[in-house]
Amino acid sequence: MISELLGFDSDYIIIGLAVFCLILLILVIVNMTQTNKLKKKYKSFMSGKSAKSLEDTLIARLQQVDKLLSANEANEQSIKTLFANMKFTFQKVGLVKYDAFDQMGGKLSFSLALLNESEDGFVLNAVHSREGCYTYVKEIVGGNSVITLAEEEQEALRMAKESNKAK
Repeated sequence: MISELLGFDSDYIIIGLAVFCLILLILVIVNMTQTNKLKKKYKSFMSGKSAKSLEDTLIARLQQVDKLLSANEANEQSIKTLFANMKFTFQKVGLVKYDAFDQMGGKLSFSLALLNESEDGFVLNAVHSREGCYTYVKEIVGGNSVITLAEEEQEALRMAKESNKAK
């Protein structure tokens, strides 16, 4: 009756349904094989030595991650402390050697400037003569001296101020 209304022969409908069932059967078989492969992989993953050993391995790895995180935090704190301490160490150096007296050769006298990050520090001046060697220290605050600096001391201070500019 329906076949007469639509103008189809019932044989075509049966053949179409048979082909559809065959396709569904093939899909079911493919699905079953893939499910079996997945079950095998799951069993091999979980079996290992035992399921307990897998759990122990995961716990051990998580503990290692926790140790690494705490070690990293300690390292970061140490680095911050080092950088804070570095501000007060002498980082800038200037050295000028000169001949204090014309009769003395060899440029045995020198001016040494040592400054920290804030350009605080000192200039050490050592004057060598025939009678002996005399040293003088002049304090530097903020890159300047309260006491007048000699030409060599000023040069050493300038060198120290410029020594860290390239960084």
